[in-house]
Amino acid sequence: MKIVYPNDYSSATIQDLIHNAESDVVFIGDPRTSVQPGPRMFDRMADVVRESGAGWVYADAVDHARIGYQIGSIRDNFDFGPVLGISVQAAKEAGIDGDWRWGGLYDLRLRISEKRPIVRIPEPLYHAGRTQAGAGELTQFDYVDPRNRDYQIEMERIATGHLKRIGAWLEPRFAKVPLTGEKFPVKASVIIPVKNRERTILDAVQSALGQRANFDFNVIVVDNHSTDRTTEILRKIGDRRLEHIIPDRPDLAIGGCWNEAIYSERCGRYAIQLDSDDLYLDDSVVRRIVEELESGPYAMVVGSYTIVDFSLKEIPPGLIDHREWTRENGRNNALRINGLGAPRAFDTWVLRRFGFPNVSYGEDYAVALRISRQYEIGRIYNSVYLCRRWEGNSDSALPLEVANRYDQYKDWVRTMEICARTR
Repeated sequence: MKIVYPNDYSSATIQDLIHNAESDVVFIGDPRTSVQPGPRMFDRMADVVRESGAGWVYADAVDHARIGYQIGSIRDNFDFGPVLGISVQAAKEAGIDGDWRWGGLYDLRLRISEKRPIVRIPEPLYHAGRTQAGAGELTQFDYVDPRNRDYQIEMERIATGHLKRIGAWLEPRFAKVPLTGEKFPVKASVIIPVKNRERTILDAVQSALGQRANFDFNVIVVDNHSTDRTTEILRKIGDRRLEHIIPDRPDLAIGGCWNEAIYSERCGRYAIQLDSDDLYLDDSVVRRIVEELESGPYAMVVGSYTIVDFSLKEIPPGLIDHREWTRENGRNNALRINGLGAPRAFDTWVLRRFGFPNVSYGEDYAVALRISRQYEIGRIYNSVYLCRRWEGNSDSALPLEVANRYDQYKDWVRTMEICARTR
């Protein structure tokens, strides 16, 4: 047996590989990565295909564990590693449909997953060299880079077809946001969860307090037992609109801190996100977001942001506006990508029905998917937010085991959402 290294992942190329396979299992490698098979790698992967009935198998590499595949692992950037084993019979049963320029292998994977298991072998079966940069290699923000728009449209079409075939696609019909007679102390609250951000918290709070609006708003900072000067800095801010909350519980993640704010009697009719190391673009953002929430009315509104360094200088890729979102298919395409954007703002009455999961990664994504299942989400495509990228970010330079845990959690969130949609 041998690994085949395709020049591209178009439908035509994948069809040729399957139809010209010389065995019942074909091994496909990433041409950008050198693979040194371990002892019996081919035999082990082929045996798992044959004995488990799997349609697609992948394995850990030496020093690089991967995560298991779930129903919700439908993102096109799932990390299978640089070598795959595919059942030729399963591929032929699934069918290689369409004339995809980039997504032939992605389409085949989703089609196989509808009929057969996709199996991870949790054994280090090979050594992998360093991936070479090249065409097709995605970075964190490539999925919203306008230069990749044609690629993303194709991937969205493939994912949409999969969701339709499994009964998880939602038509663009939305429930109305209900009117509520509940009393709120102010119209809007800016919510800032924080822990140990002495370098940035004052900038964030001042950005929020400096907003100009023709309605009352406050700023709720949930100080999650900071051990640096964060608490001291907050206590010195002399503005009655600042609500400084220190939770009783010591075990809260970011999502739990959000719950402290939204279920507080101090929370306003609308809850608007601001991370503790970010800033609003100018003093009109809160007003503009509230106007957008009320124009729908929407249960949630997501804005656009500009990536900046610590000194607020714009850095690539600059503006992240998530224009891949459409009213017709946005909540379906959201199952393919890893986020919806920022800043996020909510109708507090709706948000209180669901609450946030008590985690520090993906908590906003989980809530957005749940809301989108029922309600329409409004969008602002102009930048209203400065997102700082610096060494203090919680998602900066993640160790492999942490990145795997985060990816596995988001896949689980998608799995739960797909299960709910197909009930």
